[in-house]
Parts: sequence; structure tokens; C-alpha cells
Amino acid sequence: MLINRYTHPEMGNLWREGYEYSRWLEVELAVAEVMAKRGEIPAEAWLEIRDRAKVNPQRVAEIEKTVRHDLIAFLQAVVEEIGESGKYLHLGLTSSDVKDTALSLVLRDSGRLLLKDLADLRAALVKRAVETKDVIMVGRTHGIHAEPITFGLKLALWIAEIDRQTERLEQAIESIRVGKISGAVGTYANVSPEIEEEVCKHLGLKAAYVSNQILQRDRHAHYVTTLALIGCTLEKMATEIRSLQRTDIFEVEEPFAEGQKGSSAMPHKRNPIVSEQIAGMSRLLRGNALAAMENVALWHERDMTHSSVERVILPDSNILLDHMLKKMAWIIQGLKVNDDIMKRNLLRTYGFTASQRVLLALVDRGCMREEAYRWVQQAAFKAWEEGKELRQVLPEMPEVMKYLKLEDFDTLFDWSYHLKHIDDVFKRLGLIQA
Repeated sequence: MLINRYTHPEMGNLWREGYEYSRWLEVELAVAEVMAKRGEIPAEAWLEIRDRAKVNPQRVAEIEKTVRHDLIAFLQAVVEEIGESGKYLHLGLTSSDVKDTALSLVLRDSGRLLLKDLADLRAALVKRAVETKDVIMVGRTHGIHAEPITFGLKLALWIAEIDRQTERLEQAIESIRVGKISGAVGTYANVSPEIEEEVCKHLGLKAAYVSNQILQRDRHAHYVTTLALIGCTLEKMATEIRSLQRTDIFEVEEPFAEGQKGSSAMPHKRNPIVSEQIAGMSRLLRGNALAAMENVALWHERDMTHSSVERVILPDSNILLDHMLKKMAWIIQGLKVNDDIMKRNLLRTYGFTASQRVLLALVDRGCMREEAYRWVQQAAFKAWEEGKELRQVLPEMPEVMKYLKLEDFDTLFDWSYHLKHIDDVFKRLGLIQA
């Protein structure tokens, strides 16, 4: 499991050492209860199992040193607590019936925590998006000034992506929310499909339509790759924040606490370290996703090459994403938006952000598009070289003024034109009332 530095209590509890034993016992008890109700084990034995069954992790560890099989060690330790009736535990089952079904319970519960994290992040984004809906800034393509946007629109884009990722995670949880109680190689030779159905229903799972020795690992790959995809979205957000925090842009800053220090050598530094942490962690998630996909192809009815991999990638992926989502919500909540610098940066490129409007106006007045493009491009390059506003250079070109009038430039260089449909986007997302 990951170091405590990145582990939050609720998620960490689901993956702590020994927690799997309580879920294994939950599955074993569900099977015994269903068998007792069906008359397949004595009712008195079930009551004794229910009342006495408990797990001593230290005893499990002692036994495992000898038997070198974690589920057998677990069973032996539990049967020692139960006594004679313990012989009715694990009847007709194989280890993976218990371990895979219990793992599905943990992944389901982990996924639900991540859904809550996503909802918290979305709420933070919505609040800040509405606050900054009209905060104008320059849009950039290829890192170069393009046309005006608003910072709220940038956040609205992220909200829509979080909504898609939430939908994907819900689907992945549903895919993994299955159990199997089908016995060795999945033939139900010693335990019936009816027992499997009842046990899974009791546990809040669905019974797999078909299984062999294990639940098929495409389910787990679906889950882990979904976590990696969510990580990609968080990295995208973190990368944008890091870029906008660069000194030469400085349009936003992630929170910087009282007493925090950015560099051991340079006291002036305020670095976007949490955004950098999120970007780095996303790489781990993608690596884990690849490992999860490698686990899908196993020999025949099963081998164990997936097991050691999952002991690392499943806890780590859930704990990592839980941390990343919480940290990104924290960044968004406390993000400093330097709207004055946004406007100053927008002004740095001499009104070039209106070039398309001028081009379209020329075409609308009867000019051929290629000619109009060439004239506006020439004007922009000249304005850049001479440090003049584009709207000053254009009237000096007779070919342009053949189609335009001086008063046209007030309208063409009015930023509000570019932003007239921002509210429509927010209404479409349900962020403001239609």
C-alpha cells in the first residue's frame, strides 16, 4: 500500500493490512447462512458459526508461515475460534469464490468513495465557474494568443469532463459489482447456482453469469483504467494551472499557506507543487492501468500471475485517486484568479484577438477570403514589429479601407462579441438557470 503521506483515513481503511479478512469472513458467513436456510447445513451449526466466527490476524499470519496459503490460513484460524461447527464453513467453495467476491465488495466501496470525491470536486468547480463566468482572458492555441474567452468557460469545460468521468466510474463500479460462488473451475459441482444467486444478493452484488476459477479480469481492468482516465483529467487541469501560474503569465495561483516556503534557496518562490504532485501521480495510475490490462489473459481456468500485481495496483490506484481528487478540490476552492493580469495579458498582443472578426467583416463586404486573410496577416505582422495596435495599422491600408469604415473598428474590436454565448454554455450545463 502507498505511504501514509497520500492515504486518507476512509479510503485507507478499506485497504489496510488485514481488512480483507473481515470481507472474507463476510462472504463465508453469507454462504453458511444461505446453506443453513436451504437445509444444507444444520441450523444449530450456523448459529454457532455466526456467534463464534472471528478473525485473529496474528494467528492467520502464524499459520500462513507454515501452509503458505493465505485463505487456508484464514480458514484454519477462524475454525479454531468456532470449534466443531467450523467444519461447515467453506463447503464446496474454492479460495477465489471468497477472495474475488470479497474484493468486489472492497472495489465497490472504494468506487463509491471516489464518486463522492468527484462530486465534491464538481461542486468546487461549479462555484468558481459561476464566480468567474465573465472574467475575461485570452484563449491560447499552441500556447499562442487566439481569441478572448473567460476563465469560467475554462472551468465549465472541466465540469463537463468530470461529468463524463463520473458516468464512466459508475459504469465501472457496476461492472465490478459481481461475485462468484461457483466452486473450483466454475462448474458448480459442489455448490449450486441458486446459492450463488442468494449469497450475492445478500452481499449487494450480482452473480457473474459465468466464471471459471475466478472472476474475469476484464472487469478489474475496466475499473483501473477508468481510474487512470480520471487521473488524466486531473492531470489536464493541473497542467493548465501550472502553466497559468508561470511567472510570465501569472493568471492564477494555487493556494499558498501562511508560513509555507517554496524553495530552500530562493525565498521569493511560490511553486505550484500540489498541481505538480497530481500530474506526477497520474503517471502511476496509467502504469497501473497497463498492469491491469496485462492481468486479463491468464492460463486456462486461472493462474496466479494477476494476484501479486493486484495486491499493489488495486490499493495504490484507489488511494492515489482519492488523494488526487481531494487535492484538486482543495486547489480549485482556494485558487487565486488574477483577473487584472488576465486582462493585461490579453492586451499584450495589440488587439490581434480580433483578427478573425476583421477577416469575416471583409468577406462579408465582398472581399475574396484569400485576399482578406493576406491583408489582415500583413497588418498583424506589421503591428507586432512596430508595437502598434492592429486597429491603428488596418486603417493605413487602402485595400482594407475600400471595404471598411473607421467606425467599423469600434465594433470589430469589441471583446463582448466573442463572449455573447458564454451564458448559453452555462445554461446547457445547468450551471445557471435557462
